[in-house]
Amino acid sequence: MKNIQVKILLFFCCLTLSFSHAQSEFSFLNGVKKYTTSFKLINNLIVFPIEVNGKELNFILDSGVGATLLFNIKESDSVKLRNLERKNIRGLGGMEEIEAIISRGNLFRMKNIQGEHQNLYMVTHDSFDLSTRLGITIHGIIGYELLKDFVVKISYGSKRITFYDPEYFEYKDCKKCDDFNLEFYRLKPYIEIGAKLDSEEVVPVKLLIDTGGSDAMWLFENSKPEIKEPAKYFRDFLGEGLGGEVYGKRARINALVLGKFELENPTVSYPDSLSIAYARKFTERNGSVGGSVLNRFEITFNYKKGKFYIKKGSGFSKPFNYNMSGIELAYNGKILVGERDNSLNKFAISTMDDVNNNPTVFLEYQYKYKFKPSYRVHHILPNSPASEAGIMEGDILIKINNKFTHDMTLDEIVAIFYEKEGKRVNVLVERYGQNYEYKFRLRDLLQ
Repeated sequence: MKNIQVKILLFFCCLTLSFSHAQSEFSFLNGVKKYTTSFKLINNLIVFPIEVNGKELNFILDSGVGATLLFNIKESDSVKLRNLERKNIRGLGGMEEIEAIISRGNLFRMKNIQGEHQNLYMVTHDSFDLSTRLGITIHGIIGYELLKDFVVKISYGSKRITFYDPEYFEYKDCKKCDDFNLEFYRLKPYIEIGAKLDSEEVVPVKLLIDTGGSDAMWLFENSKPEIKEPAKYFRDFLGEGLGGEVYGKRARINALVLGKFELENPTVSYPDSLSIAYARKFTERNGSVGGSVLNRFEITFNYKKGKFYIKKGSGFSKPFNYNMSGIELAYNGKILVGERDNSLNKFAISTMDDVNNNPTVFLEYQYKYKFKPSYRVHHILPNSPASEAGIMEGDILIKINNKFTHDMTLDEIVAIFYEKEGKRVNVLVERYGQNYEYKFRLRDLLQ
């Protein structure tokens, strides 16, 4: 499928944490001046491995966090953390502070990059599990601590990150490029751009650059007089933060203006004020710009010079879409699936003849068994096509459009819900041991 990466629901929110910054440093090894590595793009999120004290773990690169986080660490991961003490932290969502463990003086490493004296926070709250939302094991989130020491170029099209030595990096301007000044607040980068809300008037907005958010953008209602409740919207589950689930309104605006570039009819979310109370302590902030916008460009962070560069990408003109099914899926563990192994098939001749005294030849099939992924319905949007068809939260998705889901990734399944209005979707689900089949058509929920 094409353009899958921009057609995914925000499964969780950027994290806004009250951490103090400890002295630490990432640097190049072996005398290199730049290092490039590949990443996985899942739900518009950048996922790549980093070794922590010799153990390889999967991290999301999230410019919206100041401190490095670990979570979903199991006994089998065998991560040896240093200098532990307990501390309370706060994130998006309506819950109070939750307990975490701070570990100081850790060693982070990629092939040609090493980070010494690294502090991290291990979240012990077991309800915060991004792996079930993304269909891949996620162990942590890293942002400022890695971005601050390099010039970092993210090529969404080729799925590669390049780290440059700031002293040797030269920005090359081009017709498809533009640059912006960065402003930092609590170690997070902000940019001033323009938004056409409900008219052609360009309203200046200050947005967090949030590579850890899947949505196109968030706007905070009443953070400016022009940013108010949209005329057309639907309420939805927006994602999950450390503090709990986040809900709000989903809508569209006329355009988003980034320097010389204008993106038409982007989707936008207006989170409920209670869920973002801590984020709004920065009173100049009007919202966030996330992965569904950023992945239309090649982007470069230069924290040391306070600059942000963008280059128009091949996916610039792709339309912005919402999930038009009302289904949000989550990973549901693995199931044992039997598959016919044609290499082991055997021909056999029956000992009994048929009515014409001819021997019967038949093929004896052999099977092998593998553990494969399973997916369940995590949320159902009321009054959505899936809800009206009869699909319920907790249903296990067995087939979609006559294809077994255990042969699909979570991205591939969810991409179907974003394809085009009016598309027919057939699903087979399991509920309490019984199978049920449902049919519905994708519908624009803003109409």
